[in-house]
Amino acid sequence: MSVLGCDVPLMQAPLGRGAAARLAIAVSQAGGLGTLGASWTEPAALREQIRSIGRTTDRPFCVNLVLDFEQDERLEVAVEERVPWVSFSFGMSPRLIARAHAGGMRAMVQVASAEAAGAARDAGADALVVQGVEAGGHVQSVVGLLPLLAEVSRAVSLPLLAAGGIADPVSARAALAAGATAVVMGTRFVASEECDAHPRYKTRLLEAEGRETVLTRLFDVGWDAPHRVLRNSTYQRWEAAGRPEAGQRPNEGEEIAPGIVRYAVNLPLSASRGDVEAMAMYAGQGVGAIDTVEPAAAIVDRFAATLRPA
Repeated sequence: MSVLGCDVPLMQAPLGRGAAARLAIAVSQAGGLGTLGASWTEPAALREQIRSIGRTTDRPFCVNLVLDFEQDERLEVAVEERVPWVSFSFGMSPRLIARAHAGGMRAMVQVASAEAAGAARDAGADALVVQGVEAGGHVQSVVGLLPLLAEVSRAVSLPLLAAGGIADPVSARAALAAGATAVVMGTRFVASEECDAHPRYKTRLLEAEGRETVLTRLFDVGWDAPHRVLRNSTYQRWEAAGRPEAGQRPNEGEEIAPGIVRYAVNLPLSASRGDVEAMAMYAGQGVGAIDTVEPAAAIVDRFAATLRPA
């Protein structure tokens, strides 16, 4: 049994709106820790997602909340529904950690420095997600994963979950050797059958190499925070225009999919229509290790031998 309460010390990253109940169920059923990306989910819909997981599996799972947004109501839903784990990213709130604990939940906090790790420990975090700059999606760190793990492990004695660029067993073993007790994977699970990402997005991941990712703030409509994406037509057009500031970017405000404008934070979901290629395709630097779309259970199984204690 891992520190996460599951068979395999492997957590599926939130993946924004792409991490719905179907993916979380598949990962948890296979022995990992599935995660609902719940930060923008309406509370009533979140309650139903949590209940659908509970109807399908008794394995532990997690709800992720981004603290750049108000999350009290969503956390209360998770507490009321007795979710085992909550993870907080882009912020740290002793008050929310205390509320989670009072409701019987365990809380992990994503950190990008030893100082942040110490603050999270002092606030009562049960575990830390140490995110390196190699990560896909929204990125807190400016330091690579392995040196950051070493820095954080010297500063605190909490369980550390390594996130950023992990997409194959070799990188997972390196993270464990650097002090992690579990690993977190995002891009690898985007390329799973259960992830609600658009097929074209998944195909693009199979074709890409790590050098095709870029850390930027370009896709900022809806949330202005650093993120790592694949270079696409939107990025290339902006780059060719001289990287102008927001308000002066090419085709700014243009609707490229129903209800979604160019430079929006939205990733392409399975139901997305329109210019899917121009939307934000989040990917970590480990993307070159991904060569197939497969069931989430197959992904967990392949990592189990590497991650389980001998």
